[in-house]
Formats: sequence, structure tokens, C-alpha cells
Amino acid sequence: MKHKCILLLLVGLSLFLSGCPRPGKYARPEAPVPTSWPAADPTRQGAAGAPIPADLDWEQFFGDPNLRTVIQTALDNNRDLRAAALTIEKFRALYRIQGAERRPTIAASANLDAHRVPESLAGGGGAQNVTVYTVGLGTSAWELDFFGRIRSLESRALEQFLASEQARAATQISLVAAVAHGYLSLAADRENLELARSTLATQQEVLDLITRTRDLGIGNDLEVRQAESQVEAARVEIARFAGQEKLDRNALDLVVGAPVAAGLVTGDLDTAARLGDISAGMSSEVLLRRPDILVAEHRLKAAQANIGAARAAFFPRITLTAAGGITSGDLGELFKPGAGAWSFVPQVSLPIFDSGSRRAQYDAAGIDRDIAVADYERAIQTAFREVSDALSRRDSLLAQQRALESLVSTLEDTHRLSQARYESGIDGYLGVLVAQRELFAARQKLVSLRLARWSNLVTLYKVLGGGA
Repeated sequence: MKHKCILLLLVGLSLFLSGCPRPGKYARPEAPVPTSWPAADPTRQGAAGAPIPADLDWEQFFGDPNLRTVIQTALDNNRDLRAAALTIEKFRALYRIQGAERRPTIAASANLDAHRVPESLAGGGGAQNVTVYTVGLGTSAWELDFFGRIRSLESRALEQFLASEQARAATQISLVAAVAHGYLSLAADRENLELARSTLATQQEVLDLITRTRDLGIGNDLEVRQAESQVEAARVEIARFAGQEKLDRNALDLVVGAPVAAGLVTGDLDTAARLGDISAGMSSEVLLRRPDILVAEHRLKAAQANIGAARAAFFPRITLTAAGGITSGDLGELFKPGAGAWSFVPQVSLPIFDSGSRRAQYDAAGIDRDIAVADYERAIQTAFREVSDALSRRDSLLAQQRALESLVSTLEDTHRLSQARYESGIDGYLGVLVAQRELFAARQKLVSLRLARWSNLVTLYKVLGGGA
């Protein structure tokens, strides 16, 4: 009879386990992008011996010591980065809390149980007052994790903690890039401001010269008015770039989290943009090292672990409650020999009928995992496009800069020749005026184009996972 009971128990357990869902092990999804970047010229993707951005610290990539000082100030003061660091501490605490559930909790207790038993229940002798004093140590409802429910929840908490660490790294990369963009924009505005001021000084000299020639009867009022228009146009540009410089300084102070000292901002864009090189011929697999993609992967692993916890709900839960101590009906006799007492209460529970609640929770956990897979794949696709755009724009900006530098050189010669012909009396001042306007506009455009090229390199460094 005993063996038959054991056999029936084993058969029942086998039938029960066969009805439980079985989740697969975690496997990283295939990246839904090509292994190489589209239509990028490998000869323009940096030196072959240069490191990939994920292996290059921001201190190594940014060569301007003033810019490095500003970035370090931002890392010390930026509130978004501070909040991200605090989030890490929060998830570290939650992970420790979840891990503690695998071990029993021991608690000391002291109880007084006083109650009155009425005469009708006392069994004769009248009503009775009963007093029981108890002092002891014990654990309550400690779960034996035979089926991995707590381990799965602990794994989920660990992945959430690791995701928070990568989220901080992603925040730092974005912050470093934002500071660099703001710093370069401010340097470009200062260079444009100096260009406008030097142009104003030159135009003022020309105006004074033309005014004197008119007073001598050689020039005319039209040429004076044309020269005055150039002077006023230069003043307009000075006011415009002076205002833009203030706006960029305010934006830089905000992202840094503290006022940036005036001596730390250079007026030379090329000095500010002393940036490192990026390796050529990189595979798109480098994207898997980007912190934001690692965040998505850790969240995917957490969702996978949550499936294990939902599956464990189909198995019995075994808990232990145990206590040992001393008890007595008289406080004075509580610590005397013979007052020892103990209790041991194991419990096994398994819902037989729950209207499909456990199955629904398991299905929901699986759907959460599928959503996490979609988020992970979308993060990779977004990163791939960001890198592809930055690489394509890099080639285009370099070609534009070289063409514009040639144009500026040509316009400088044109302006010089026009000035010489005017001073020789061959042509009027209109030719000089046109040449000046075109040269000034081309120089401004060249500053903007250089800024766009250096900013694009910073963006490329960011989207390839550098800066942490």
C-alpha cells in the first residue's frame, strides 16, 4: 500500500510537471542590421591604427586641455548625471533586498498572551485567567527555493541594476558630447565675432580713405555711401555674433551645471577642435558595446528572468516557520530550567484552481520579453542609422570644406585685384564692394562648415559608444 501511494504521488507529480510551461534559455537576438556601413568611403573613416571609440576615453579624444577641464566640471556638476548615479544606488539596494530573500530572517520576540476563559468553557471551577510569557528566536515563512522563483527574481534585480549602470554611462556619453558641441559652437561664434570686428576695422579704414578722396574732389558721394553701407553691415554682424555668443555661453553654463570661466573658452575653433581620430573599417558589431544598447539587452535579460519567476508559480511553494525559546505562565519562572519550548511548522502550498491567473501571468511575462526583444532590435537599428548618417555626412563635409577653402582663396585674390584696379582708377568702387561682400560671406560660411565638420566628428564619437 505504501509503495502504491509513492507510485501515485510520482505519477501525479509527473503529470503536473508536464503541464508546466518551459521557457527557453536566454540567447542574444541577431542584430537586424548589416555588418558593414552603407556607402561609406573607408579611406575617409580615420587612420587604420586608430582605436575604436568604445576603447577611447574622452580624455584621450579631446585634445584641448581647456575643453577637458570644462567636461570634467560638467561631470562633477551636471544634475542629470547625478540623478543617474543615484539611480544606480537605488537598484543596487533593490538587488541586495531581493538577494536577502534567499536566506532566512532571524528575529527575536517577546510575547505576552493574556486572556480570560469563561466558566462555560473552563470545564468547571469557574472562569480562569490565563497568562503566558514567551521569549524566543525564530524565522517566519522562509521559502525553500527548490524551483528557482527567488533566484529568478534575484537575476531580474541584477539585470536591472546592470542596466542602471549602463544608463549612467549613456548619460555621461551624451553629456560629454553636449559639452563639446556647446564649447565648439561658442568658439565658432567668437571666431565669427573676431572676423566681423576685423572686417569693420578694414571697412572703416576704407571709408576714411574714400571720404578724404571725395573731400579732395577725386571721389564722389556714391562711393562714400557704398563704403558706409559696408561699415554698417559689419556692425550688424558684430551685434549678431555678440548676442549669439551670450546665448551659447548660457547654454554651455547650463549643460555644465556651473559657470564656465572666461579664460577656458578659446576664440580659435581649430584650437578647440583638437580631436582624436577614429578607426577605419569598423564592423557594425561595435554597436553592441553602446551603453544604450546594453541597457536594452539587460532589460531583455531581466524580462527573461521574470519568465522563470512566473514559471515557478506553477510549482509548490515550500516555507518553513520555526522558533525556539522559553515560555511560562509566570514571569518570575520564565528563565528557570524546564521553560524551554520550540515549534517547527513546514508548509507546502499549491493552488489547484486559480481561474487561469498563473497561466495569464506567465503569458504576460512572455509578452514582456517579446517587447524587450523589439526594443533591443529597435535600439540597434537606431544606432546603425545614427552611425551611417554621421559617416556619410563626414565625407560630405570634408569635401565641402576643401571646396570652400579654394573658393575663399579665389575670392581673396579677387578682392585684392579689385582693390588694386580701384586704386589705379581703372574701375569704380562697386567691384571692390561686391568682392568684399562675397569674401566676408564665404569666410563666415567656412567657419560654419568647419564647426559642422568638427561637431560631426564629436557626434560620430558619441554614436559609436565613446565617451564613457
